[in-house]
This record gives sequence, C-alpha cells and structure tokens, in this order.
Amino acid sequence: MSIFKACDIRGIYPSELDERTAWLLGRAIATRLNDQSVAVAGDLRVSTPQLKERLIEGLLAGGAHVVDLGIIPTPVFYFGKSLLGTQGGVMVTASHNPGQYNGFKIILGDLPVIPEDLSDLAALMRTGAFTSGAGRLEARDVQDAYAASIASAFGGLSRRRVVVDAGSGSFWQLAPRVLEACGQEVLPLYCTPDGSFPNRDPNPAVAANLSATRQMVSDAHADLAVAFDGDGDRAVFIDETGEVLKAEKVLVLLIRSLLCANPGARVVYDIKSSSVVAEEVAAAGGVALPERSGHAFIKRRLFEEGALLGGEVSGHYFIGKLERDDALYTAVLLLQVLDELGMSLGQAAATVASYPITPDLRIPCAPQEAQAIITELRGNLADWPQEHLDGVRILFEDGWALARTSVTEPLITLRFEAHSVAALARIQQLTRQASPRLAAIWQPEPGKLSN
Repeated sequence: MSIFKACDIRGIYPSELDERTAWLLGRAIATRLNDQSVAVAGDLRVSTPQLKERLIEGLLAGGAHVVDLGIIPTPVFYFGKSLLGTQGGVMVTASHNPGQYNGFKIILGDLPVIPEDLSDLAALMRTGAFTSGAGRLEARDVQDAYAASIASAFGGLSRRRVVVDAGSGSFWQLAPRVLEACGQEVLPLYCTPDGSFPNRDPNPAVAANLSATRQMVSDAHADLAVAFDGDGDRAVFIDETGEVLKAEKVLVLLIRSLLCANPGARVVYDIKSSSVVAEEVAAAGGVALPERSGHAFIKRRLFEEGALLGGEVSGHYFIGKLERDDALYTAVLLLQVLDELGMSLGQAAATVASYPITPDLRIPCAPQEAQAIITELRGNLADWPQEHLDGVRILFEDGWALARTSVTEPLITLRFEAHSVAALARIQQLTRQASPRLAAIWQPEPGKLSN
C-alpha cells in the first residue's frame, strides 16, 4: 500500500516509511520550493524526533531555510507558519492513526498539498533530481503567542466544568492552559504526554474510544467534554448527558452564530455530511459549498472561496479568518456560542435536526470494479440530480446516496441519508438495483445507522 494518501503521507514506522523517507522528502520539498523558508514541527509520537531530524537534514541539504517549531499540535504549527510567513511547512504526524504510524502533512505556499502535488514530490524522491545548497536552521517557539491569540479573542465567557481529553496527545498541555485562561474549570483526562497512546486510540471520532470520557462527564457533573485526536487538529464534543455529538450538529451551531453576523457568507462542507448542514446554511442566508472529503480539499476550497467556515464529519473545523482548522479554537468558540444561546450543549444540540444516516459502508472491491459500479450508478440513476466531486452523489427528493472509490484501499465506500428510516431503506435498494455489479457484492443491512 502506498504511503502517499489523498492529502498527506502516512504509513507504519519503520516498515512503510523511515528516516530515509523523511530525508528524501526534505530534499524534494526544498527542490520544489527552490530554497525558500520552511516551517517544521512534529507531534509527540515515539518515532517523530528521528523522522523530524532527518527531514530537516534533507531540507538543509537542498538549501532551505528551516524554522524548527518543535514538538507541538498541528494547529500551533499552522499558526506558526502563518505568523512567521514561511513559504512552506511540514508537520511530522500521523494525526488520528495508532501509535505505530507516522507521516507528513505538507504545505506548499499557502495551501495544503493535493494528490497532484504529492505525485510530483514522489517523482522527485524516486529520481533524486534534487537541487542542492547550504541551508540554515533556526528554532522558534510560538506556543505562548498561540495561547495568547486565543485567550485574547474570547473574553468574559461563562465558567463551565470542561473535561479535556487530550488522549495523551499533542494538546496535553496547551488545551488545559488555554481553556483555563478563558475562565473554564478544566477537568483533565489523559493529559500526560505519551506518543504510544496507552489510554485510548488517538481517533476520537470512534465513539467506543470515548467511554472513559463520557463516564468522567457523568461522574464529575461536567458541562461538556472535548476530546482531541493525536495531533490536535480534530475535536469531538460530548454534552452534559454524556452524548457524543455528531460533527454536523456542532458545525450547525457555529453556522447559526457566525452567519448571523456575516449574512451571505460561504460555508464549505464535506460531501459525506448530513443534509442538515446545507439546509441550515441556506436558512441562515449563506451559501453552502459541498467539497470532497479530506482536510486538504476542504481547506483549499476555503481559501479559494474566501469562505467563513468549513467542516468535515471527522471533526475538522475550519475557521476562515484563521485560514486553518483548529480544534482548540473551535472548542472555545463553541463555548461562546453557548453563552449567546443561554443553553447547555445538550440543549443547543437538541435544536438541530437529525436524519437517519448510515456510517461509511466499506465494501471490498477491486479499483476497476469500483469505478465500473460508479459508472453504472451515474447512468442508471441519471433521472435524479447528481454531484461528481468524488465518485457520485445522487440527490433524491427525500435523501441521497454517495458512492466513492478509495484512494488507499481496494474497496468502494457507500453512504446514505434520508428523511425517514423507510426512505433510507428505499434509497439503498434503489441504488443497489441500479448497479448489477454492486448488487453482486452488497446487500443493505436494515437499521445500520451512524451513531
């Protein structure tokens, strides 16, 4: 399996990527940026220090001016790159993947890389057609500036009891510090750093990983909890009853607040999102812009459209004025929204509609077969409106069906939503019947809904 994914580089260390990978990548990025400045940082995975060191060596050998930001959360890396004005950036991280993984999030210019950029870098790494030069290295610490930027943006928040589940990850120190500076009573959970992630899987989007977090909310009579992923760019929120909120509900609460002050603004959302997102944007007088899943695609569209806000079902929240996704900033912003509403998180979330929706249904399938299925669906369901951002999304009067090929695994991914359980079953059967190839490998499972 290739380490070059849709939006980044990621794999198991050291069997799939190692120090030589990091050095070659550094040489390739320095060549691509033509000796310009590059911010480098890393998360606290066990393999990060050695990968980061070799990455920097490769960048320096290519003539780059490297600014080492240290071991920090990904949002702090984004903040530092912007603050210092470097032309490129590399964050050594595997985000929400388990501890044996590592990887690289790359920024060229102001934008995160997309598959075409990664293909160019991979080609340079294969051929070794690198530029050479005498680079220079400096170290900068931007954590205090980052913390101050958030604390100064939010004043006078009501005091709440907030469980902070850092998952032993990168926000172990800064998240409690910033929330306390914003007047919150912080109840820390897994806020001791450990790059092996011994307490829970670093992906908080899987509800099963948050059982201890939910229990702590109950035991401590907390007002809410925020759980971060391994590198701190994603957050999942839990209300005062212990309910894990879907990302779309949180996004809608942000949409209502921000669009009220910015009528006509644009909001970019993941095509896997519930229809409630687009409905709420329209109701608030905004423009809803669907985009393919993946933080790089959402972020690039945010830049291109000058959008106010963006969101993914995985828990990425993109703030237009910050030009980054930032889980901690989002957590404090959500507290401000609750103050505006005069509600608890559970009360606010209850005002957002919820439709029956499936999780991603991942069906093993050869790449050429997956593409053939999508072609059948496009042709045989042509009477309904369709979107082709990523695979095909068919829009019915009371729901939708999405079929996408995987760029990393031999499978096709399906997802469905409808206004009722009966409509959901009908749309699934209609989709299956529209593709004989799909019907041969997949049978809908009634009642299989996303939590």
